Amino acid sequence: MLFIVNAGVSRVTIRAGVEPATLTTLRVTGSILVFGLWAALGRRGALTPPRGRELVLVIALGLVGVALLQWTYFVAIDRLPLGIALLLEYTAPVLVALWARFVRREPVRQRVWLALALSMAGLVLVSQAWQGMVLDRLGVLAGAGAAVSFAAYFLLGEHGVSTEDPLRVILWSFLVAAVTLNVVAPITGLDRDVPGATTSLLGTMDSLSAPVWVLLLWVALLGTSVPFLLELYALQQLRATAVIVVMMLEPVGATVLGWAWFRESLTGVQILGASAVVAGILLAQTARRAARAPVPVG
Repeated sequence: MLFIVNAGVSRVTIRAGVEPATLTTLRVTGSILVFGLWAALGRRGALTPPRGRELVLVIALGLVGVALLQWTYFVAIDRLPLGIALLLEYTAPVLVALWARFVRREPVRQRVWLALALSMAGLVLVSQAWQGMVLDRLGVLAGAGAAVSFAAYFLLGEHGVSTEDPLRVILWSFLVAAVTLNVVAPITGLDRDVPGATTSLLGTMDSLSAPVWVLLLWVALLGTSVPFLLELYALQQLRATAVIVVMMLEPVGATVLGWAWFRESLTGVQILGASAVVAGILLAQTARRAARAPVPVG
């Protein structure tokens, strides 16, 4: 639920004048403080720097699975209906299943082809491609980039990082991402007048307003750090497949949020397409014989 609400809060923040790249830097950098504090208070082993092969994997995870994913996610939710943006991102399990089949030559259940067909047909219906691509092209590219980045996050985690303490992996991958992002789009690039300004909450709440600094704090804490920690706890208590199913509430919930908050609506055909995409994603996740669940980064 926190990830779902964060999509709306992030859109308002971006429309208030915070660039997606800068918001990405703020989100990741702020989260480092929370993860580091949690590790210092009770999980000091997580503060040990990774070495060797683990270091390489954490760097790759930080650059692609955190930095690039967060940036493309923010661009997508700014330029597309929330539900469609999240549906594009969450096609990652389909990409992972195809990678496993054709690159790793892993045995994959035949349902992967049904998953691919459902996902592709669903995306065609959602985008209404026969009408000449009515969706924002840059937004679609960003959503596709988020899907590829999220797929990379899956694969890098399975390649060895997932055997380590999840908090340690998150802490150091976020640190890599934070350092990189502060070079590319430093926090200092944020207009000093923006955080102190007040902005409308838009949509059905356009009569209400909030200070931008409150929205930024929400994105870093309730939109990132807290849900990440809750997901870590969930992965310790539930089977990976159960976590994946719960994760699929995010694109569905984002669609409802877009309708309730920003007056976005989907036609009957688009709703059918969205349902097909969700079914395809779930089938793809179960098509692999040894799939693992990543820690979500939505």
